[in-house]
Amino acid sequence: MMGQQTGDQSQLFYLFNLEERIPSRHLLRRINPIVTHALDRLRKELKPFYSEIGRPSIDPELMLRMLIVGYCHGIRSERKLREEVELHLAYRWFRRLALDDKTPNHSTFSVNRHGRFRESDIFRQLFEAVVKACMEAGLVKGEGFAVDASVMEADASRYHGKAPDEIDWSAPERQTRAVGEFLAGLANETPNPDRKTPKVISPTDPCSAWTAKANKRVRFGYGLNYLIDLDDAVIVDVEATPARTYDEVAATKTMIERTEERLDLKPDRLAADTAYGTGRFLGWLVGAGITPRIPVWDKGKREDGTFSRGDFTFDKDRTSTRARTVRRCGQPAKSTMAARSSIGRASSIVPPAH
Repeated sequence: MMGQQTGDQSQLFYLFNLEERIPSRHLLRRINPIVTHALDRLRKELKPFYSEIGRPSIDPELMLRMLIVGYCHGIRSERKLREEVELHLAYRWFRRLALDDKTPNHSTFSVNRHGRFRESDIFRQLFEAVVKACMEAGLVKGEGFAVDASVMEADASRYHGKAPDEIDWSAPERQTRAVGEFLAGLANETPNPDRKTPKVISPTDPCSAWTAKANKRVRFGYGLNYLIDLDDAVIVDVEATPARTYDEVAATKTMIERTEERLDLKPDRLAADTAYGTGRFLGWLVGAGITPRIPVWDKGKREDGTFSRGDFTFDKDRTSTRARTVRRCGQPAKSTMAARSSIGRASSIVPPAH
């Protein structure tokens, strides 16, 4: 006989234990001990960023736990995150909220995330506390690292990009936090002749880069750079940059140096794809005592009218390089000789002749 539900949810009192409702295999229950241990250490780091007088604030641990929930479950909107915490029992349990406790307004998260959380660098400290817990558990050996970047699309229209000299940064609609950070970065940036001025930037998010990476349509985006320990694929450092190869390679140097300084980890070798195989970066790795496991980005063939690598031959006896005889544009044939350092077949540096 087919049954029919007759209850109308009119029961007045319930005997309910939230702790018993969260299964032991749930992700949030499994990471809770590590998060609790890490946040206990970080509370004193946040204290100087709160006033000694006034009403008690919302517990910063509650907000950090809520942001961790959003990260673990892919909830990017703080409005949506607040709504999900209201409805999901596991999210409430992880944040230590009772069934009738209210969740903070979404604007509270925005103010703290852009304010005291950023100023105190609390997210970096929380991340490193988790990495240290992995190190204590033997999951990070620090012998071999890999690096790569993922492209994240910026919240900026790809149809409204402009040349830098076409934008009036003093216009009222340009007085935003993103523009302010961009202009402050330009004022503090050291001029670098190796960097070209972007042809197109976004007026609303000028820190993002105009990119076609990841074989997708051209868009404004950021590169999320990961430094990963190869033994158990634990991410040991992360750095966000504009989605440009130059910035991603520079971020790799920053991550390696920071990991050595703050976590006392320095790899013996580094694996990466061809985008990291520039001569300058490979030379930096060798100078730092790190063996590169990176394909060389071969730029030996030139099509701009200058000599290609194949146009030169190395004179071993004279320790010099000679360009083969060429004839271009009706000019008489000539050859060019230039002394240079060379890397021999045994990877030894051969100094130029004097």
